[in-house]
Amino acid sequence: MLFLLLCPAPAQAETLTGKPYVTDGDTVKISGERIRLERIDAPETNQRCRDASGKSYNCGLVSTSALKTKIGRNSITCEGTKRDRYGRFLGICYLNELDLNGWLVRNGYALAYTHYSRRYVSAEQEARENGRGLWAGEFVPPWNWRRGERLTTTSRPSGQ
Repeated sequence: MLFLLLCPAPAQAETLTGKPYVTDGDTVKISGERIRLERIDAPETNQRCRDASGKSYNCGLVSTSALKTKIGRNSITCEGTKRDRYGRFLGICYLNELDLNGWLVRNGYALAYTHYSRRYVSAEQEARENGRGLWAGEFVPPWNWRRGERLTTTSRPSGQ
């Protein structure tokens, strides 16, 4: 009996479905519930990157816009088992059968968040090899950008 009390119960899977409001490139709201797209990290809303020609652009807004455009007016389904320290539901979200988290990474609008999972590493490799999105130019990974790192005149494409 003591063993059962000391062993945590498996996390209960939750599913949220509805028409989302896209907050940023890796966060949506469904019926007021904030959902953080798990295992990926998109540029922050005011984050700047450089395109292939070296011109600065707001890559956070590009990521957000790409997700909004992909979803359109459709409903999505997000599945997960936990919340982050900010109370956000952590989920993998789907547009019909399409894994939106993976789609963002595969198209270079977000990075695989390998600190937490290796699920999207091959999608990131595909984006990198094909120079899609962020990989067409220079950027600072969002997790480093949040710690204050910014592009400099000698920056190289991140993740390298």
